[in-house]
Amino acid sequence: MFESKFHDHTLGSVPQRPNIKTDLFNNLKIYVYDLPSKFNKDWLENNRCSNHLFAAEVALHKALLSLDGDVRTKDPYEADFFFLPVYVSCNFSTINGFPAIGHARSLIKDAIGLVSAQYPFWNRTNGSDHVFIATHDFGSCFHTMEDRAIADGVPKILKNSIVLQTFGVSYSHPCQEVENVVIPPYVSPESFQRTQKNIPVAKERDIWVFFRGKMEIHPKNISGRFYSKQIRTEIWRSYGGDRRFYLQRQRFAGYQSEIARSVFCLCPLGWAPWSPRLVESVILGCVPVIIADGIRLPFPSAVRWPEISLTVSERDVGKLGEILEHVAATNLSVIHKNLENSSIKQALMFNVPPREGDATWQILEALSKKLNRSVRRSNIFV
Repeated sequence: MFESKFHDHTLGSVPQRPNIKTDLFNNLKIYVYDLPSKFNKDWLENNRCSNHLFAAEVALHKALLSLDGDVRTKDPYEADFFFLPVYVSCNFSTINGFPAIGHARSLIKDAIGLVSAQYPFWNRTNGSDHVFIATHDFGSCFHTMEDRAIADGVPKILKNSIVLQTFGVSYSHPCQEVENVVIPPYVSPESFQRTQKNIPVAKERDIWVFFRGKMEIHPKNISGRFYSKQIRTEIWRSYGGDRRFYLQRQRFAGYQSEIARSVFCLCPLGWAPWSPRLVESVILGCVPVIIADGIRLPFPSAVRWPEISLTVSERDVGKLGEILEHVAATNLSVIHKNLENSSIKQALMFNVPPREGDATWQILEALSKKLNRSVRRSNIFV
């Protein structure tokens, strides 16, 4: 997974207010806690914090701040929901580049302790109208390894709250045993603009199947765990010498230009089932080939995933060639036409300020359907 650079690392200036009115979301009102900088702004000293695949926590915070006077309210007593902007995915190990989120539980606990001591809102509902964001591998379990994430589970202090998380599966899993909304991973809008600007107008897609990323030949790492359940290793072993497959294991800053040249883009699971490749493929018009059994995808009402992507079961990865050949011979043109829908692309992007139909918009719509948790509404309609 590769990140593009985005150099706006401050929360100081808020862009011009977008035209997002509360009546679009059943007069939804959100109060954004003004937490001390140690919970968010201080983390922005790490330049990756605002642009890596976990950066939806930063982008959404900025987007909500830009909604002052519309969805965002400065009066907590008129709020339906309360957003705690705690960044927990910004800390990276200097040794291996993996996110170090062991601090997440204590950081969130401290933030809750602070707002519950200074305000009455957490205590009156035990946090059921409070919203958090968890954008790393296994969401609100706050660990990058699934076995450890499952063992730790969702912190008891968060059990009543709403968590916006990139992790989601269609089966029972301890890391989604909390009210949650599945959101897309973050990819910088500016990186897409630069890529699209450099694509020749009449350029045909000359790569049939594309994947660039970690594909270990010997996947059992020092932890004793198998990365990607050995799926990526199987792809490399089966198709590394196949001329139809453009498989690359090294980093390349211009990899988005390769996506824009590709017909099919493989999106296999890593440690977790989701990947930023899902977003990048859709926006750059490459058919995402999802290889992650049971994955729950973001915003299914806005993004009709079955119409724009392919799902291949993990056990069938050795048949990828024939599966994709069949699709190419049957309904590939229909899928590509569906991918041209600009509203689908918009729904997966975090813009600051937000735009109609974008990822922030989709989150607000999802929250507007959970207004039964709002104390304000219960007081109004009693």
